[in-house]
Amino acid sequence: MKKPQNWGQFCPNTKCSHYGKKSQGNIRAIATYLTQSGRRRIFECTVCHKTFSETRDTVFFDLKTPEEKVMMALKMILVGVELSGISFVLGVKEETVLEWLTRAAKKSKEINENFLRELPVTEVQLDEMWSFVLRKKSRLAPSDVESPNGAVDGRQWVWVGFAPKTRLILATVVGPRTYETALVLIKIIASVVVGIPCFFSDGLSSYLPALIEVYHTIKEFARTGKRGRPKKPIKEPHPQLAYAQVVKTRKGRRIVEVITRVVCGGERIKELGLKISTALIERLNLTFRQALSPLTRKTLGFCKRVKHLQMQAVFFQTFYNFARPHLSLRIPLEIPIEFDGCVKQKYRPMTPAIAAELTDHVWSFRELLTAKFGSIP
Repeated sequence: MKKPQNWGQFCPNTKCSHYGKKSQGNIRAIATYLTQSGRRRIFECTVCHKTFSETRDTVFFDLKTPEEKVMMALKMILVGVELSGISFVLGVKEETVLEWLTRAAKKSKEINENFLRELPVTEVQLDEMWSFVLRKKSRLAPSDVESPNGAVDGRQWVWVGFAPKTRLILATVVGPRTYETALVLIKIIASVVVGIPCFFSDGLSSYLPALIEVYHTIKEFARTGKRGRPKKPIKEPHPQLAYAQVVKTRKGRRIVEVITRVVCGGERIKELGLKISTALIERLNLTFRQALSPLTRKTLGFCKRVKHLQMQAVFFQTFYNFARPHLSLRIPLEIPIEFDGCVKQKYRPMTPAIAAELTDHVWSFRELLTAKFGSIP
């Protein structure tokens, strides 16, 4: 008996009993249609008889533009080309490129939600990169240059949580340099890791209260029997919380002193044998600035809205984790691959996602834009 072919598709009908379930034998190809990018299939669910296109739930769904042109535009975003340059080279409007970026960011968020879960991380480095949106000083800012919480213009920061062991970017958040934004970053990291990792950052004061808000125990005070109201319960750092800072003193543009400061959990840091450092995430900051034009210093390619900067950050995060091989993670091959007597490959390329055992191969750029996921188990 002929077995049904596994097309890697799932029924998109939310009312179907097989919604979001792959490899159930209920999907069959019934027709094809011709596009500018080639021939594409039409599938049918044999349970609810819902028909859908091969490109449904991908970046390319219902687009009349050739897929290669869309991928070219999105690749140019990841190599520091601003929107006006992409518009000029490809002959499309900037609004069109932003629509493609919106789709890519949505797909990137979907990938993160499906893969970045319950990660065994012992060390997390935190840092933030300066940028600005629309104007260098927010209209809501009084005399200080920093934008207040809730500002949608002026100075904005790209906050990053990074796992140095696997080089995995755990979270990216765009917002002012305030406690509220730091709390959002810590909450996202807490939702994707297992347990309480050790945190290292610069001397920014917003991290400690944000960490205590997420990782804490409640200390209650016994009644003393004296007059007056009893003391209210307070939040104390969780016994497993370990946090240290790397504080740099600058004189002009030179760093004259570097001090490491253990805030809490020093014994746990020693037990794990971790070195207090933020060197790797600072190197990652350079990668971000080289890749995204809004983060380039003294640039005219700044974003006009906060959400545009957030979309570029999350898109680069997913690309960096799944489709960009990291040189420090590569593994030497026992037997080098040769072609015509010449050694062509000595190392096996690895991405942070492979190092974290989230996938077993380097994703192609098209795979990044067409990955499909059913219901999250």
